[in-house]
Amino acid sequence: MELIQNTPEIAAYLAADEVIDHDHPLVRATAAALAAEAVDAYTYAKAAFELVRDTIPHSADSGDPRVTWRASDVLARRTGICYAKAHALVALLRARSIPAGLCYQKLDTVHGLVAVRLPGEDRWARQDPRGNKPGVDAQFRLDREQLAFPVRPECNELDYPVLFAEPHPTVLQCLQEAVDRPHLWQMLPTDL
Repeated sequence: MELIQNTPEIAAYLAADEVIDHDHPLVRATAAALAAEAVDAYTYAKAAFELVRDTIPHSADSGDPRVTWRASDVLARRTGICYAKAHALVALLRARSIPAGLCYQKLDTVHGLVAVRLPGEDRWARQDPRGNKPGVDAQFRLDREQLAFPVRPECNELDYPVLFAEPHPTVLQCLQEAVDRPHLWQMLPTDL
């Protein structure tokens, strides 16, 4: 899928903010540990993806009622839904100066993804750090997408083509206002 940057400057996809807080000590330490084992940007990005996908359970899968939204909180508490896990992965990528942004799918509700642009690549590659489970096999790939949920147009599902430098306001608002995951489930957006 060809993504359209909502901000033309690539620097926006490297920036830190309140949500993508890659200047936080925990994010920096996690990035440094991953980088120590990586031989290049690709192996680092894949390791960061696998860390978020495999060591931070999706809170719906684990039954964790806590709601996280800030990247450093996702890493510290080791829980989050797709949006929060995407925030953590974007922060880890940006911490190593790898451009990364947020993109979304419309399924039953809006689903959060990440897009990365590795050095030497001429396009963004979408990744899904949601977390695997039976029937879900998301993998880090640049040659083709292997997301958790391919869209089904016959069910009115779609891929949003916009790549955001910051979380979509609707997504961020529901995360910040939810008192717990059951409450969050009632607030999840069904469209952007």
